[in-house]
Amino acid sequence: MQHSSGRSPTTPLYIGLVITLLAVVSYSWYVTRRIASLRELQNNLIDRNRKDSLQLLRIQNELNSIGMSMRDMLDVAALESGQVYPLTAWQPQFERMRGDLEDAFQRERQFSAAGRTPDQQQYLESSLRQFWDAVERTFELARQDKEQEARQQIRVSLQARLAALSNAVARLLVENNESEERAALEVTEIYLRVERQAYFFLTATLIAIVLTSLYLIRSNRTLFNRLAALSRQRSELAQTLISTQESTLRYISRELHDEFGQILTAMGAMLGRARTLAGESSSLRSELLEVRQIAQSALDKVRSLSQALHPVMLDEAGLEQTIEWYLPVVERQTGIGISYEKSGTSFPVNGNSAVHIYRVLQEALNNVARHAGSKRAWVRLHFAHDQLELEIEDHGSGLDKDRPRQGLGLVAMRERAELLGGRIDFSSPDGGGTRVRLQVPKPSLSREIQESHA
Repeated sequence: MQHSSGRSPTTPLYIGLVITLLAVVSYSWYVTRRIASLRELQNNLIDRNRKDSLQLLRIQNELNSIGMSMRDMLDVAALESGQVYPLTAWQPQFERMRGDLEDAFQRERQFSAAGRTPDQQQYLESSLRQFWDAVERTFELARQDKEQEARQQIRVSLQARLAALSNAVARLLVENNESEERAALEVTEIYLRVERQAYFFLTATLIAIVLTSLYLIRSNRTLFNRLAALSRQRSELAQTLISTQESTLRYISRELHDEFGQILTAMGAMLGRARTLAGESSSLRSELLEVRQIAQSALDKVRSLSQALHPVMLDEAGLEQTIEWYLPVVERQTGIGISYEKSGTSFPVNGNSAVHIYRVLQEALNNVARHAGSKRAWVRLHFAHDQLELEIEDHGSGLDKDRPRQGLGLVAMRERAELLGGRIDFSSPDGGGTRVRLQVPKPSLSREIQESHA
């Protein structure tokens, strides 16, 4: 007897499932965090830098316009020809450019990079303020008819301050570009890190799936091997039980037929002789006749029981003659009308094969009598060129598919079919009821015959 030594795979599978779920949740949380940081980086740095750079470019364009205006104010050729505008005529244009420049600076301050220091911002604002103070002083000198001093102020102070302001704006643009490059590198690094983590997670997941699959295959193979071993043990046990049952029934049948039959036969003969010896007028004569009749009735019952346990005809005449004898007996005992059909070219079926086929027929007709509730049954025996087919059909209540357990009779029929190397099917015909079909290959019958004769 084999003992089960393996553990159930349920617990390791549950543990593997929990680990896999934790890994998926952890990786999802990690990816979500990285995507959130990437979104924050893009919103707070790259987009702000881009908007700030646009405003700085606007400031730079305004400063270039102011620079061009100052060059026009200092145009030497115009001064020598006397066709120069007075400096005060440029004041409205400078007022307009000042408004545009201050609006650009105000907007730029809203998008200024987070990495800009307060000193840089203060220097930019103070440079702009000092530039416009110098512009005011220049136009004040022009209003006082000090054109030469005003132009000298432009050459010495305004152009230098404008250049310093333009350089500061240019440095801020360069810093923004460098910040954007660093942000782009950081974004690329985040993508690469997430991609590496995705590959790592995918590889780990595939490894876990492969290991789990191998474990399942191994566990299933172990379970199937155990089931196959149990099935073999069950089949061997069923065959042993059936063989033991048939041997016991054959022994009891022979004992009833030979021993008890001979005893009852001898009793009848002795009673007959005693009745002959008794006088015609003796009252003992009628009593001996009655006892002899009782003995004969007991002998008939013993022979009938012997035939029911194991028909001697199976060993003497074979399967066909036994079936032809048995079916009328069933009709008389149960009141069921049985239609018997035989077809094909018959071949001998004896020994163990005949016993198993007869038992299948016997069990099927017992089920018709006990459970089907039908008064008609059909038995068909067909000798094919490669197999023997036995079919028992009724139009009664049929098989109950909702029954949780099958009867031992059906199990025994299946075991006998397996012993014969054949197959047995249980189905419902078109008119309702039950059809039992047994198919046994001819080589199996020949092998059984050889084994029985050996």
